Amino acid sequence: MMLQACLNGGLSRKAHARVPESPRELAEDARLARTLGVEALHVHPRGADGRESVCPEDVVACLKAISEAVPGMPVGVGTGIWIRPTGTARLRLIERWSECPDYASVNLNEPDASETMAILRAKGIGIEAGLWSRSDAERFVALGLPACTRVLIEMPDGDPVAVAREYGQMMAILVEAAYDGSILLHGEGKSAWTMVALARTKGHDTRIGLEDTQTLPDGRPVTGNGDLIAAAAAILWG
Repeated sequence: MMLQACLNGGLSRKAHARVPESPRELAEDARLARTLGVEALHVHPRGADGRESVCPEDVVACLKAISEAVPGMPVGVGTGIWIRPTGTARLRLIERWSECPDYASVNLNEPDASETMAILRAKGIGIEAGLWSRSDAERFVALGLPACTRVLIEMPDGDPVAVAREYGQMMAILVEAAYDGSILLHGEGKSAWTMVALARTKGHDTRIGLEDTQTLPDGRPVTGNGDLIAAAAAILWG
């Protein structure tokens, strides 16, 4: 099982004081993550204003800082349709990336998912296909099981029992379609730790970080990404 760290997402410092925003802050958390057993990263580069960005210069600055801090560690970024300048304009920026991440996540619930995947594939960037629901899993199958680095089964914040049931239904769709690639299972908020534990049981990769939750399994608030990673490592390998 591989543990990935999702260091910041779209969170602001209002959500948690230790959300890493700058390339230097992301590099510092990446260095800590490696010491705790993390094998891969998922980050959202930020612009000078602290907001998510796919601008080539912001992506390059982020990747360079992380690469210098943790040489050889695979790094992925987000491509969400909400990231400025949003929509088609953001895709044109992705096409201009001069230094590329190892992979990028694509949400199958977004209307331009196919176009985004085509751009990434043309640039030699791996794809994390993000499935949030049964309909996303069905769309992934309908597209012919696009080649990807892994499928992300991304469970929303909600009742852990209901979320686990949805996971089972999504897996049934993938199994019926004979998908046999890597799966990374994770949750958000109330479902985050349930999904980490379920990933261990099912043998999936998983992830943790401030993007997904800001509390430990027992509900205590965390001081930063290190607390979350240490707790996940204890569940997976302790």
